[in-house]
Amino acid sequence: MPAPWTLTATELAARIARRQISAREATASVLARMEQVNPALNAVVQRMDAQALAAADAVDMALAQGRAVGPLAGVPVTIKVNVDQVGEVTSNGLRTQAGLIAAEDSPVVANLRRAGAVIVGRTNTPAFSLRWFTRNGLHGATKNPHDPGLTPGGSSGGAGAAVAAGIGPIGHGTDIAGSIRYPAYACGVHGLRPSLGRVPSFNPTGGDRLIGGQLMAVGGPLARSIPDLRLALAAMAAPDLRDPWWQAMPLQGAAVPARVAYVEAPDGMAVAAPVRDALRAAAARLADAGYQVEAVNPPPLREAMALQLRLWLAEFRHAGLAGLRAEADPDADFVYAQMARHCPEMDLHGLMDTLQQRARLTRLWRSFLADWPLVLCPVSGELPFADHRDVASEADFDAVLEAQLPLIATPFMGLPGLTVTTGKVGRSPVGVQLIADQFREDLLLAAGEVLARAPIAALA
Repeated sequence: MPAPWTLTATELAARIARRQISAREATASVLARMEQVNPALNAVVQRMDAQALAAADAVDMALAQGRAVGPLAGVPVTIKVNVDQVGEVTSNGLRTQAGLIAAEDSPVVANLRRAGAVIVGRTNTPAFSLRWFTRNGLHGATKNPHDPGLTPGGSSGGAGAAVAAGIGPIGHGTDIAGSIRYPAYACGVHGLRPSLGRVPSFNPTGGDRLIGGQLMAVGGPLARSIPDLRLALAAMAAPDLRDPWWQAMPLQGAAVPARVAYVEAPDGMAVAAPVRDALRAAAARLADAGYQVEAVNPPPLREAMALQLRLWLAEFRHAGLAGLRAEADPDADFVYAQMARHCPEMDLHGLMDTLQQRARLTRLWRSFLADWPLVLCPVSGELPFADHRDVASEADFDAVLEAQLPLIATPFMGLPGLTVTTGKVGRSPVGVQLIADQFREDLLLAAGEVLARAPIAALA
C-alpha cells in the first residue's frame, strides 16, 4: 500500500473508516513527511505532533468501540495561523501577536474537529495576510515546492506549499483577494473560495471585522483532488451562529444549463501565452464533456477590482495603521504604501458610494450568472511570479496588481471561485479559474472534476 501521506483525504477517510489503516498510522506518516520536507519549505510554522497523535488515537478508539465518527475522521489537515485555535498562537505572521493565545476555536477549526479531522500544524502567511507572497519577520519565508525561486502564493502560501508537498491532503486557507486561489495556482493544487456566508468565520481574539472584511473575506480549503475540496467544504460549512453572515444553504443546488462563459482576457487585461493556452485547453475539455462554451463579455471586473481595493484599504486605514507601525515589517510597509498610492482615502460619502456600487455590480453579475452559470477565466494574467516580485519596485508591484485582476474583483460581489491546476510550464504550475453564482460551489466542483480528471500526486 502507498504511504498514507500520499493519499487523498477521500482515500484516507475511507480506509480509516474501514480500519484498513489506523488514524495514528495516517497521522504519523504525515508528521514524518513534515519532518522530511518542511525544513526546506517552512510551510508549517507551528507543529502539533503530540496533540495530533492524541486526536488520532481518539478516532481509533471511537472506531474500535463502534461509535459514529465524522466524514474526515483521522484525516490530517493544517490550519492557517490567522485563525483562532484553542491554545495556539494566532500570529497572522506578526511579531506583535507572537503571544496572542486563542482561548477557543474559530468556527472553521471547530467544524473540522467535529468532522474528525486531525490538525497536524499551522501554516505560514505574510504579515497581516497582506500579500500574494509569504514572508514575515516572525516565521520567515515559505518556499514553493516546485521551484524555490517562485512565490508559493499568499496569503495562504504555507497551506498551498504544505498540501503540494504532502503535509496533509487538506489545507485551510482564507481569501479576501485571492489568498486561497492564488497559492493553489502557484503550488499546483486546487483551491476553493466559497461564497460569502457559506463557511462561518469569527476570531474571538480579534473581535468583529469591519464591513470590508465582513463582506469579502471567507475561509475555504486547498487540496490535491476536487473530491477532497467537496469533502472539506461540507465539513467547514457546518453551522456556527457566531458568524451573522452564515446561511444554511444546500451544498447541492438546482439543475442549470451546462453553459460556460469563456473570458480569456477580462476587461482587456494582458494575459501571457501559457495562461491563454491553459484556458483554451480547459475550454476544449469542458466542451468535450458536454458543456456549451462560448466567448462572452461579462459584467465589469476592473471596476469591481478598484472598489474592492478601496474598501479593503479603507478598513486597514481605519483599524490597521497602528499595528502596521508597531510591526515595522518592511514587506507590509512597502505593500501598504503602494496600495495607498492606488487608493485615495475614502470619507463617509465614499464608503456609502462604494457600498451602493457593490449592490449594482452584484446585481449585474448574478443576472449574468443566471444565463451563464459558469465563467472560465484566468487565475492570474501571468504564470506564478518570481518570489517577492511585488516588493522589488513600484513598477513590479503595479504589474503584479494588474495580473491579479480576476482574483481581486470577484470577492467584492461575494462570489465563489475555484482554482483548478491543469499542468506545468517548465517548473511553473499553471491553472484556470471558474466562477459561479453565490452558493453554487457545486457547479464549480462538478466542472473542476472534468478539468482535473485525477488526483495530483504529492511532490516527491
